[in-house]
Amino acid sequence: MSFNDEEFTEILKLVAPGTPFREGLENVLRAKTGALIVVGDSEEVLAAVDGGFNINCEMTPTRLYELAKMDGAIVLSSDAQRILCANTQLVPDPSISSVETGTRHRTAERIAKQTRELVVSISQRRNIITLYKEDKKYILEQISVILTKANQAIQTLEKYRSVLDQVLTNLSALEFEDLVTISDVATAVQRAEMVLRIVEEIEKYINELGSEGRLIKMQLEELVANVKEEGLLIIKDYQAEMEGEEEVNDEESIDIFEKFSSYVSDELLSLSTISKHLGYGGNINALDLSISPRGYRLLRKIPRLPMAVIENLVEVFGDFQEILNASIDELDDVDGIGEVRAQAIKEGLKRLRDQVLLDRHI
Repeated sequence: MSFNDEEFTEILKLVAPGTPFREGLENVLRAKTGALIVVGDSEEVLAAVDGGFNINCEMTPTRLYELAKMDGAIVLSSDAQRILCANTQLVPDPSISSVETGTRHRTAERIAKQTRELVVSISQRRNIITLYKEDKKYILEQISVILTKANQAIQTLEKYRSVLDQVLTNLSALEFEDLVTISDVATAVQRAEMVLRIVEEIEKYINELGSEGRLIKMQLEELVANVKEEGLLIIKDYQAEMEGEEEVNDEESIDIFEKFSSYVSDELLSLSTISKHLGYGGNINALDLSISPRGYRLLRKIPRLPMAVIENLVEVFGDFQEILNASIDELDDVDGIGEVRAQAIKEGLKRLRDQVLLDRHI
C-alpha cells in the first residue's frame, strides 16, 4: 500500500537530505550498525517501550549515530527534534501480522501498525533505510538514483510541455478563426492535465531530494508556469452553463478541473469522457460540434487587463467573436473600460492574433 500524497510529503520532508535527521540516518547507514527509530512520543509508543535510558536531549546527527551503536531502539519526539529514549526494547503486540522476516524490520512493521507512528528501520546488511507508517512501507533510495529519475522526468515534462504549447497555439488560432470544436477543447484539457500529472511526480522527487533538489525545482517552476491557470481558463471559456444559470461560476470551473485530476489514465485518454464532464455529453459525435469561447483565456493575455474588466466584457458581449469584432466605442461603453483601454484591447487582440497565426506555422 502507498502513502496518501499529503502524508507522504510530510514524511519525506522530515527525512529529506539537508535535514539533521537525514544526516544522522546517513551516518548510521555508512557505519553499517543498523538502527530502529520510532518518531513519536504518543502513549501507544511509550507503552511499547521496555527498559533503556531516558535521555530527553536535542537530536543531532552525531548523537543519533552514537546511540545507534547500541543494540536497542531509539525514540524521538514527533518532530524528530529531540531524542527521548535510547537502547530500549520495543515490545509490539505479537498478534499483529507482519510480512517481514528480519527481527528489526518485523518489529518496525508491527510497532508502526500498533502505534500509527513513523518507524525507521536501517538494515545492517542490506544497507537500506525503510520507513513504516501504519500498514504502509517505503524504502528510501540513494540520492543519486532519485536525481537520475528526477532528471528523466524533467526531460519527459519538457516534451509534454512542448506538445501542450502546440495544442494551445492551435486552439488560440482556431478561436480567432471561430473554428473550434469540442474535440479541440478536450485535447487541450487532456494535455494540460498530463503535464500536471508529471509535475506531481517530480514534486515527490523534489521532496525526497530536500536540499539536493534545488535545481530540479527551478527547472520545474520554469516549465510549468501558468499551466494550471491556462487549464482553468479553458474550462471557464467552454464549460456548458448549468440550467438556470446566466453566467459561469468560478467554483464550478475549479470543481471540473479537479475532477480531471482524479481520472485514471484510461479516462483521461478518452476525449468523450472529458467532453461529458464539460457538459456536452459523452457521445463521440459531440466531439465534432462547433463551439465558441467566452474569451477569458485570450483576453487574459492582454497586458494590464484586470480579470474584473474581462468579466465585464464577457458579460456584455457573451462570446469572444463579439468582443473581437466590437468597435472601440462599443468597448468604451463597458464598465471599467475607457477610450484608452478600449484602444489597448483592440491593439492587444490584433498583436495576439498575428503572433498566434505566425506561431502555428513555425
